[in-house]
Amino acid sequence: MPNREQLEGRHAVTEAIRAGLVPEIIYLQKDLKEDQKNSVLEAAKAAGIRVRLCEKEKLDALSVTGRHQGVLAEIEPLPYGEVSDMLAAARAAGEDPFLILLDGIEDPHNLGAIIRSAHQAGAHGVIVPKNRAAGLTATVARTSAGAVSFIPVAQVTNLSRTMEELKKEGLWFACADMDGETLFRQNLKGPIGLVIGSEGRGISANVRKHCDFVVSIPMKGRIDSLNASVAAGILMFEVVRQRTCP
Repeated sequence: MPNREQLEGRHAVTEAIRAGLVPEIIYLQKDLKEDQKNSVLEAAKAAGIRVRLCEKEKLDALSVTGRHQGVLAEIEPLPYGEVSDMLAAARAAGEDPFLILLDGIEDPHNLGAIIRSAHQAGAHGVIVPKNRAAGLTATVARTSAGAVSFIPVAQVTNLSRTMEELKKEGLWFACADMDGETLFRQNLKGPIGLVIGSEGRGISANVRKHCDFVVSIPMKGRIDSLNASVAAGILMFEVVRQRTCP
């Protein structure tokens, strides 16, 4: 159906349910082995999801990948949050705003991992651009281990413009790049937005010029960078350390 994401395979469907996604209906092949069928039925029953038993031919006709393993579901698009709600959540908690801005993260697994770390680090929200970047999908939800249900993710048309608006709210912005000042020597307290660049290109020039300072992660190995989600996690928890260990 339009605007829905189709999930195929037992693992994909059951993991999506565990991540808090609720398909309207699951199509399940009648003649699956009992243990394979029961794992899906149990997850669906616990989440209150309807299951329609059908012949393999029906699933073959619906399948896009040809690897449905006897299970197929359609997931409604995940809802995006608003940047204003993130600021309101910070005010309600009596905390300085702590936001994560992603400049062109395209890998949904990286996006999901960053959302998971952001939630665990106590960030008030994640902001992603609308174009040339991963959006909220079932893959992101599964990789986030369900964190998308607990932290708002906002999608904006222009990241630089959003940063300028947030500066009026008192936020400072630190972006991660190899030529920056060592992370552990920077003051990351107060209202802050961490800007993480894309997996291949890093921070775009237009976004970087809106950042107030640049930080880098000291590395000892022979390769020149970390995975984007790993780097984001290190940056986020340095903010946590500075906020909790004055």
